[in-house]
Amino acid sequence: MVYNKKQIKIYTNFHFTFCTKYSIIAEKRTQGSEFMDKEKMDITDYTDPICPFCTDQFKKQPPVHPIPTGRVLEKLDEHLGRNDYESAERHLLYWLGEAEDGRDRHGMLTVENELMGLYRKTNRREKALESVKKALSLIDELNLGIAVVAGTTLTNAATVYKAFAMPEESIKLFEKAKAIYEKELSPDDSRLGGLYNNLGLTLTDLKRFDEAEEYYNKAMNVMSQNKNGELEVAITYLNLCDLYEAKLGSEQSEKIIDEYIEKAYELLNRDYLPKNGYYAFVCEKCAPTFGYFGRFLYQKELSDRARDIYERN
Repeated sequence: MVYNKKQIKIYTNFHFTFCTKYSIIAEKRTQGSEFMDKEKMDITDYTDPICPFCTDQFKKQPPVHPIPTGRVLEKLDEHLGRNDYESAERHLLYWLGEAEDGRDRHGMLTVENELMGLYRKTNRREKALESVKKALSLIDELNLGIAVVAGTTLTNAATVYKAFAMPEESIKLFEKAKAIYEKELSPDDSRLGGLYNNLGLTLTDLKRFDEAEEYYNKAMNVMSQNKNGELEVAITYLNLCDLYEAKLGSEQSEKIIDEYIEKAYELLNRDYLPKNGYYAFVCEKCAPTFGYFGRFLYQKELSDRARDIYERN
């Protein structure tokens, strides 16, 4: 096998950050804070319960003006599909201000989740951690408890901690998110697959290799049941390469790494996969892993493919 001097780490589910190795953090819109637009809310989500014996209820409160989260996320996808992170940040900060002015704490939580991913993807540690702090605070303020949206926020926050080499903090939040997801989601939900993949990354960093492999296998089982889940399965195969190299060393792991590298490449080349912005994103971030393990032609092909899609968008 041929190695570059520096190995890069891929982060998946579904906005990525670079560390010393390349592992993928799943961050598909259908697996992260991206699910906020699917959380159906009614008026009770925007009003606090009032005690009939409390005179505070007679004090005039300004109304809540919710932001249009569906349209906000749709426009965000357009910016990300063009790899235009500067416009994406301006867009999110504008709507964060609108949510704050309108006292829309649910909207604020949606935007902070997206900012977490964006700042992680652009390697802006302090801003990412600031968004984590605000989002976790909003979970408590909104009394979300074991709601799925709380699990999504915990997953996003844990992924930020993982990306910035804080595995001890990361594992605590992943465990809380796992408890919520496993109780509230169906076993084949893609969000659960994304969580398992990212949990495997953190466990690998903590050198808990057997546990990490168990969760990677769970992730592949979940994602193989989802439409176009091949991208996430490919990502997990690449993360398994990183795991086996860390666990067994380069020589002992060479055979299994060769097998998993080829499986990942084959999955990324399935003709029926939509060649959209997310596909480009995965190709772009997976490419350095192929190069690290000596597949330089694969690396160039995937990088060129991602660039072509971004330019077309």
